[in-house]
Amino acid sequence: MSTPEGLFDTIINRADGFLRVSRPTNRLEALKAWHMRTRFARRVSLEMLLQILEGRPDGEYHWSGGENGSWQPGQPRFP
Repeated sequence: MSTPEGLFDTIINRADGFLRVSRPTNRLEALKAWHMRTRFARRVSLEMLLQILEGRPDGEYHWSGGENGSWQPGQPRFP
């Protein structure tokens, strides 16, 4: 099942926002729990989510472009 580009971007950006706001001591466990309880997040595998979030540059960036996207400077259009 393919995830539409906009939904994919939203999942990545929401996961990133969750980690930045909650500042968990164990990022992996916190992200696993978020992924399990956030129904739409399961459209992206936890492994892919982790891989993308690990590549996030420092500063103000958002994910754009779906599965083949990249981190872009600035805030996303939709939170």
